[in-house]
Amino acid sequence: MSDDSDGTQFTLLGGVAGISPDDLTRRYAYPDDVPSCWVRGNMITSIDGGATTGGKSGDLGGDGDRAVFAALRRLADVIVVGATTARVENYSGAQMGAAERLARRDRGQAEIPPIAVLTRSGQIDRDTTLFHRTEVVPLVLTSADAVDDTRRRLGSLAEVVDASGAEPDSVDLPTVLAALAERGLRRVLTEGGPGILGLFTEQDLLDELCVTVSPVLVGGHAGRIVSGPGEVRSGMALRHALTDDAGYLYLRYTRDRRRGAADSRR
Repeated sequence: MSDDSDGTQFTLLGGVAGISPDDLTRRYAYPDDVPSCWVRGNMITSIDGGATTGGKSGDLGGDGDRAVFAALRRLADVIVVGATTARVENYSGAQMGAAERLARRDRGQAEIPPIAVLTRSGQIDRDTTLFHRTEVVPLVLTSADAVDDTRRRLGSLAEVVDASGAEPDSVDLPTVLAALAERGLRRVLTEGGPGILGLFTEQDLLDELCVTVSPVLVGGHAGRIVSGPGEVRSGMALRHALTDDAGYLYLRYTRDRRRGAADSRR
């Protein structure tokens, strides 16, 4: 083994005694004056790498994770999710209190960020909670092959967008981001699932990843927070590491352009 590891400098987590809600918001703020879409992922994992327990990611969470989850939603222009995750996790529209709405208006944002669902087939049940427990009309970004049928089925329940690129039977992520940017929705928060996050990762479109590490072991066959056939190596820089008295870790990474360039040459 190389002796290079002897030069590693370790620091003890937990040097800050208490973080206020306002400080939490500042720590997770998007970059100023985002010229194009900044894509942030937010996921939770067990300490043995499982993305779910009992088939749902929400069952891994605790009070602190819910606070971070809410803070990230408050800062986002739009919340992107895959159709399977929206169904399994029983998604509804984002909820904001009076103070949160005022803070969003002060930042030049709409009071409520819409949910944007990615679905190649457009097969979303019109009776799903997402379309009926929401203050703003969701976006459904689908393929050219499915867009007309999806518009007929959903009608005024959603804004259905053709998000295909060169392949009319698929959803193209650069086209998705262009459609969001055209609507002024540049602060993008994606909550998965693993397949959607895998596509953003594989196509080098993920600028940031926020990971909650839940202090549980789940074992079994739970998948990872990122999945897909494309294996990539993207350098990321740790921006902060928070913890709470329940033993959760809250990690924020942003893309390290220098390290990413070095990795691409390997």
